[in-house]
Amino acid sequence: MFRISQYLSLCVVMVTAFALGSGCSAFHSSVKEVDVATAKPMDASYDFSDLRWLGNSIGTDLSSSPLLGQSAKKPILVVMGIQNRTTRHIDTKAITDTVRTVVINSGKADFVNESQRDTLLKEQGYQLANCTPETRNAIGRQLGAKYMLTGSLVELKKEEPKQVRLSKKEEIYYQLTIEVTDLESGLIAWTQQKERARGASKPVVGW
Repeated sequence: MFRISQYLSLCVVMVTAFALGSGCSAFHSSVKEVDVATAKPMDASYDFSDLRWLGNSIGTDLSSSPLLGQSAKKPILVVMGIQNRTTRHIDTKAITDTVRTVVINSGKADFVNESQRDTLLKEQGYQLANCTPETRNAIGRQLGAKYMLTGSLVELKKEEPKQVRLSKKEEIYYQLTIEVTDLESGLIAWTQQKERARGASKPVVGW
């Protein structure tokens, strides 16, 4: 009878032979450049491909929307953030950074730099106290935003029920909702939703 100890010994021999045959390359760390445009996800979780797709898709849709093309004067927006309603840490600011970059590069709208307001006030105060009227920027001339961009990111996760199996399967669904609100009227002037879903299967026991 083929015993378990013999099976384990055979596995050790096979691993050793593989390591020696490959010059132990399997046990060496390596680094290589990755093309973010073509790199494939390694699991079902949110990753950089989702960030790029969501940000670029929303930015493109907003740039081509009637909201940003209904007047000759470019509207001004302020980004107030995306609410993370998932179970994991996700840098949602990276999504709005991508959206803002796409819209600004399209030439359809301008954005208030809300993250640097304190720095702007500090610099204006310095100029007011130390610069001559001819060289300092005019105080109180900042432009106000007409629209506010907000949103939320939600997550739904489904796993196979517990049972005897060789692999574990899961599916994760993400939905990003973006709203642009008119700051004067309080009405939602534009909204868009994007969805991402990914399934993954991985062995229960692996190296």
